[in-house]
Amino acid sequence: MRIGLRILLGYFAIVALAALLLAQVFVREVKPGVRQAMEDTLVDTANVLAELAADDLIAGRIADGRFAQRVRALRERDIGAEIWGFRKREAAYRIYVTDADGVVAFDSEGRDVGRDYSRWNDVYLTLRGQYGARSTREDPDDDSSSVMHVAAPVMDGTRIAGVLTVAKPNRAIAPFIARSEATVMRWGLVLMGAALLIGLLAAWWLSRQLGGLRRYAEAVTAGERAQLPASAGEFAILGRALETMRERLEGRRHLERYVHGLTHELKSPLAAVRGAAELLEGPLPEAERARFAASVREQSERMAQMIDKLLALVAVEHRQAIERPEPVDLVALLGDAWAQVETRALRKGLRLQRDVGEGGSVSGDPFLLRQLLVNLLDNAIDFAPSGSAIEASLRRVERSVRIDIADRGPGVPDYARDRVFERFYSLPRPDGGSRSSGIGLAFVAEVAQLHGGSARLDDRAGGGAVASVTLPLP
Repeated sequence: MRIGLRILLGYFAIVALAALLLAQVFVREVKPGVRQAMEDTLVDTANVLAELAADDLIAGRIADGRFAQRVRALRERDIGAEIWGFRKREAAYRIYVTDADGVVAFDSEGRDVGRDYSRWNDVYLTLRGQYGARSTREDPDDDSSSVMHVAAPVMDGTRIAGVLTVAKPNRAIAPFIARSEATVMRWGLVLMGAALLIGLLAAWWLSRQLGGLRRYAEAVTAGERAQLPASAGEFAILGRALETMRERLEGRRHLERYVHGLTHELKSPLAAVRGAAELLEGPLPEAERARFAASVREQSERMAQMIDKLLALVAVEHRQAIERPEPVDLVALLGDAWAQVETRALRKGLRLQRDVGEGGSVSGDPFLLRQLLVNLLDNAIDFAPSGSAIEASLRRVERSVRIDIADRGPGVPDYARDRVFERFYSLPRPDGGSRSSGIGLAFVAEVAQLHGGSARLDDRAGGGAVASVTLPLP
């Protein structure tokens, strides 16, 4: 499972747990809290009414006295109240009074007069000087039919003359509880939605940051040219640490590889120089002396060229991108490159045939691209037969420019086709000349890749080889 998904699931589990706890708090605290507030109000109401009913109960006229008349009149009153958006038209109270034996003497609804309520908790406890209250369902199977009863003693001096109970259905407060539930639910869903959205964004951001660093590390491991992705915070610090580690490791690896390769490649010209120097120390005919001196000069030039190309290749391989790309006219650049190798080409009687077509302008480093063309032309000059033509063409292919440098030499052997762009790998020259440094085509491949393109070398129809470089158009 991806880390982004794990983070999202963990985050959502925390949010869901918080929502569950919120719902539990509402069920366990809010609903009972509302009912406790209602009970507190009923306690006050019962005690006030007990004081008002005391005279009529003691005088024996509780069923038809002024108290009873006023209570019955309450049922006719239009309250017309607006309570937090809910209209209240009538009182929801039921009031009954029992005598000292717990027998109902007055009932505001007139239904239970004469019944013995002495066993009900509200009456039973109050007659014994305790706080009396109960909650009873009118319908045993319907929890919403419960009615809260709160009693207060009707005092005759220090004697309890009876009990007054105020009853109110819990459904009277149900709309307020339901609205609170709906409000809590609505905002809870909004909160969970917002939390989920934030979690998605956070998981996406973390996954994107880690994914970029992972792809960068994989590309570096595969030896590809990779650019450090843009990161933020600790990820940026981690990215810079990875970049520093890559540079140091690559520097060490490049050093080991190039020292080994350079040592191997320099053995042949050094052996030739050493042999020629030993012969020059002794007496030789002038013609032989001149020939060996020329060999020393040729081999020293070969070593110098090899070192220069190797340094250029190292510089290109360490670059991750073109720092200051600029428009480059490939037609003009081809002319400059040919001017650098023309003297060597004329010695073999070679000429350049150009087919630039629409030409092309790319974005990149003009120096590196010029050296790329010089290396391609040098390679073609090495293999082209004397008196032939080297053909250079530029053509647009979709959103890129393709550069072809073709010769009529022996072509590319099958065994070398997959290795011609390796460092220090070179093929024997058709005229018996010494091999090249094996760095030129490796340099071409690196420069092409640095510019977002590619290079390849193929056999040419009719004989010869064609080196192709594809560069993207800006």
